[in-house]
Amino acid sequence: MSPSPAPPRSGEDKAVHTLAIYLNDHLAGATAGTQLAGRIARVHARSPYGAEFARLAVEIAADRQALLEIMTSLGVPARQYKILAGRIGERAGMLKSNGRLVRRSGLSTVIELEGLRLGIEGKSLLWKTLLTAHPEDPRLDRLRLEDLLHAARRQIEIVEELRMRAVSRVFGEELRPAQGPATRLS
Repeated sequence: MSPSPAPPRSGEDKAVHTLAIYLNDHLAGATAGTQLAGRIARVHARSPYGAEFARLAVEIAADRQALLEIMTSLGVPARQYKILAGRIGERAGMLKSNGRLVRRSGLSTVIELEGLRLGIEGKSLLWKTLLTAHPEDPRLDRLRLEDLLHAARRQIEIVEELRMRAVSRVFGEELRPAQGPATRLS
């Protein structure tokens, strides 16, 4: 891993330094999210929702590219060690327990979709932060950021719908409320 750059000296330098860290942290997350979305799309390519998963994977990859373009416009270099950390983090996520030793289970899909949703939520916060923290920065295209924010919100809705379908398949009756006041999930 490469060492952190020296701390900035002036207030403006500190703000630029902080923004660079923030954007690179999101780049690591976007890298992991792009890989996760691609893996989910490949695994479910032949499912009834394969086209939807494929479309999401393409959109999420395009959003990562948009982040890289924004970083370039702001003069923020992409830190390769952050990108590598995102790739490693996504690979580590594949080691989760799903109740089976060798094969995937429906629970794998639920957990992956929850991870994907969390990543998209984070991405939407990134776009919102750039819109609110730097409203007058001429290097940022406000309309593009608003489009990216809107797209992230739509992606969240799609992933949540797919997640709930997976939840119903995996847990079925277990998560449906019982009749009367003694409703429990145990």
